[in-house]
Amino acid sequence: MRIFNSTKEYGLVGKLFHWITFLALLAQVPFGFYLVGLEFSSERIELENIHIFVGITIFYFTLFRLIWKLISPSPSETKSVFKGQVLIGKANHFLLYVSILTITISGILKKMYMGETLNFIFFKYGFKKDNFILADVYYDVHVYANYLLLTLVTLHILAVITHHFIFKDNILKKIL
Repeated sequence: MRIFNSTKEYGLVGKLFHWITFLALLAQVPFGFYLVGLEFSSERIELENIHIFVGITIFYFTLFRLIWKLISPSPSETKSVFKGQVLIGKANHFLLYVSILTITISGILKKMYMGETLNFIFFKYGFKKDNFILADVYYDVHVYANYLLLTLVTLHILAVITHHFIFKDNILKKIL
């Protein structure tokens, strides 16, 4: 298997970025919704710290993934079934990245505006002054961006299923 993407399929690194991101989000998003329902306790704080660590890791991973896309561009598009299909696919991918970055950045800002210092793995940082109004705004952005992500992922999966079973264009083989 190739490391870099080819014109026909994704390379090993591209596939790992895709599937690791998917698995991390598959765990992280429901975990975040679970945290909302917990009463304030030391257990919730410990679980939130795990959620924050994984979120910051996803943030870095997404940045590395975007850099990788510059180094190793995606395979060429398959034959379009209808006009605009490639544009819709590119728009969905773009919005997936935007929603992931919005989720992670808004989560970070929410916690920092709550007065917390966060461990960014390579360094620690926090605001000197809290702002609970902004923290609430970033919390709302965080939640709505998660709903957007779930919608986009659902559309992405439905498109792959449609391509595989209806259009029979083997698009799934590019990423497996």
